[in-house]
Amino acid sequence: MTPETLTQKPSVTSTSKEFNSFSAAEFDDAVMETYGRFPIALTKGDGCRVWDTDGKEYLDFVAGIATCTLGHAHPAMVAAVTQQMQTLHHVSNLYYIPVQGQLAQWLVDRSCADRAFFCNSGAEANEGAIKLARKYAHTVLNIDDPVILTAHASFHGRTLATITATGQPKYQKNFDPLVPGFCYVPFNDLEAIKAAIAQLDGGEKRRVAAIMLEALQGEGGVRPGDVAYFQAIRQICDEKGILLILDEVQVGMGRSGKLWGYENLGIEPDIFTSAKGLGGGIPIGALLCKSHCDVFKPGDHASTFGGNPFACAVALAVCHTLESENLLANVQDRGQQLRQGLQAIAAKYPTLVEEVRGWGLINGLELKADSPIASTDLVKAAISQGLLLVPAGPKVVRFVPPLIVSAAEIDRALQLFESAIAQLV
Repeated sequence: MTPETLTQKPSVTSTSKEFNSFSAAEFDDAVMETYGRFPIALTKGDGCRVWDTDGKEYLDFVAGIATCTLGHAHPAMVAAVTQQMQTLHHVSNLYYIPVQGQLAQWLVDRSCADRAFFCNSGAEANEGAIKLARKYAHTVLNIDDPVILTAHASFHGRTLATITATGQPKYQKNFDPLVPGFCYVPFNDLEAIKAAIAQLDGGEKRRVAAIMLEALQGEGGVRPGDVAYFQAIRQICDEKGILLILDEVQVGMGRSGKLWGYENLGIEPDIFTSAKGLGGGIPIGALLCKSHCDVFKPGDHASTFGGNPFACAVALAVCHTLESENLLANVQDRGQQLRQGLQAIAAKYPTLVEEVRGWGLINGLELKADSPIASTDLVKAAISQGLLLVPAGPKVVRFVPPLIVSAAEIDRALQLFESAIAQLV
């Protein structure tokens, strides 16, 4: 999102009593301007639909940026929130939290991991993964000056360590000095990563401790990982004792059509992270790892709110609903339907659209580099048609609806998106 999205203000009127005096100007006076907000104020949601302060309905294909797994106001989440809030919502990790253990067990039973640590966000989960890799480097690999390789166009969070891990200079500008210990390589380029390892480990002491990648780059333009690339990296890591960390914050929890993104690549990471869809919109993150690299001890890492009863109960409800409603099958079917529909639209506008790509229900439509239309232009046009989408860079429009989305809603979204294109072209 860019500052251009601030050129209009939402209406000050509302059909919702508690928001009938909403003022964007007053909002901006009190809230830091860290976001380029689109000119609507949302007050209500139900399933894949949301409403603004004017009562206008939108089809939500943003889902809180790939976060509202079950859409809005799902009965399973409403019940979990209500029951847990009436029982016990927070006690801290000074004590055992049974529902935290249940959530951890569900996750490790359905992944390659053996242990879980809970926090509040994807950035925190990735921060924990970085710390875990560094301790492993020092205590197991005997590396004095460890380096973690990450990819250009990656996105791993907004903390100092995770924006340093993020291979996009625009997120790092004016926040130096950055955290040392990271080196960047092109995504899906095996020879580049081999060369980086050879250079860093070519001296008297080895330095490469871990490789940290997204199975599919979300903010970097919805770019799926290449199967052969990831399988070769897994082999390199096994041969050299390097940890493989996968950031599953956006693509995990069923969004790719499989529970975890790495399942699309035919490999297993040593460490992976989850957040966003894990809580369905309630803040929770998770760091998961195999037992051989579980080197944290009491006092090494912690979180006051991480894994509290409230967040874990809601996340567990999301997990159970993924299975009880067979949502992975829905993601696969609706994802195929969405891609086919976008490809049909692309065929109608060959001078505008470069490519359609993605997995499951995380898909991107890339505009041609020489097109005067930017992704934010299309997103704003879609808003006017009643469809919410999100950019993934200056030329990619991202489609990440709730995993409960229906075939009829996919068809409607395609109609609205084509109308948005026609509005601009």
